[in-house]
Amino acid sequence: MTQSLLPEPESSPIEKGDAEAASSGADTTSARGAGSVLRRPGRGWRIALLSVLAFFLVLTLATGGLALWVRHSIASGIEFIADPFAGIPARAPQQKVAAGEEPAVNILVLGTDSRTSASDPSQWKEGAQRTDAIMIVQVSGDRKTVSVMSIPRDSWVEIPGHGQGKINAAYSYGGPSLTIHTVENLTGIHIDHFAVANFESFVALTDEIGGVRINLKTPQTLAGKELGAGAQVLDGQQALAYTRERSSLPNGDFDRVKRQQTWMRSIVSRVLTNGTLSSPTALYSFLKTASRTVAVDESFTLNQMQSLALETRHLHSNDIRFMTVPTAGTGTSTDGQSIVTLDADVDTPLFKAFAEDRVSAYLTEHPDAVELLPATVN
Repeated sequence: MTQSLLPEPESSPIEKGDAEAASSGADTTSARGAGSVLRRPGRGWRIALLSVLAFFLVLTLATGGLALWVRHSIASGIEFIADPFAGIPARAPQQKVAAGEEPAVNILVLGTDSRTSASDPSQWKEGAQRTDAIMIVQVSGDRKTVSVMSIPRDSWVEIPGHGQGKINAAYSYGGPSLTIHTVENLTGIHIDHFAVANFESFVALTDEIGGVRINLKTPQTLAGKELGAGAQVLDGQQALAYTRERSSLPNGDFDRVKRQQTWMRSIVSRVLTNGTLSSPTALYSFLKTASRTVAVDESFTLNQMQSLALETRHLHSNDIRFMTVPTAGTGTSTDGQSIVTLDADVDTPLFKAFAEDRVSAYLTEHPDAVELLPATVN
């Protein structure tokens, strides 16, 4: 097959279905060290946090006559990170399932808002970077739901080998491996796969799908454009500005996390409703962009991605829920850092529900324990 079989599509206008879906609420010190990029080390690390879910979902259409061609096209663009799980001691136990059943799949997704982190990850140095977003994305064992749980970046936790510290410092101290170890140590959730992202890099992905529809609670100026309250279509730069804002938000970083989740939800909603999944040309164009904006651990092969996508092909926007780990408030550490204190009484059973693939049951039994992402955020 040749590239002419799938010409580049033009962006289609935002459809009304987007608004309905969005309002539903629905050590890398060497080139081969753990956590380093295996292929194409000279290229900028073009990765996108919010493309991860959409990328897996869109892979469902890479079947049939287009399968081999599409797979070849996108495989050349994906970045793979050398085994970040190597050498992690005392891993969280894997979920036990009955014969014939599938376990949940847990993906640790890190995001950064730092331009320096977009450089070649083989140049990673201790103390140079911290993560600005930490999410556990769980695809349930029955493949009927996806749960996205954000951990506030200033959460005061035990970082193995470094004592107490902000959870986002784990990446600075020890890269992907220490971050995975820290998250598993905190939550007891076995992490199956790992991805890293730079928020700037999915501006292109947002533009590729024609923008995203987001409900603004108040009038705002984003990337130089004045926008009124209510449903607005944001392009990539406007959406980036939307997620970067913090100082003017009443709840600071907590509201910023919700904005990150809102952007993620809007991208998925857009892909599910704008015809991308049913149009070969739109599908190819999206996949080409997404493959250049995804970096995952080397064990997360294209075959695994496609299998997972096929298993979740019936998902709708309201089957994907977003939440933030409950906290007990903010404070100051003994060395003067502003920190977030987690609420162990609520967090422990929530983490256990994730570890045992019982999130749906837990949320039903404890409807007030966790606030799910509302249709409109600050």
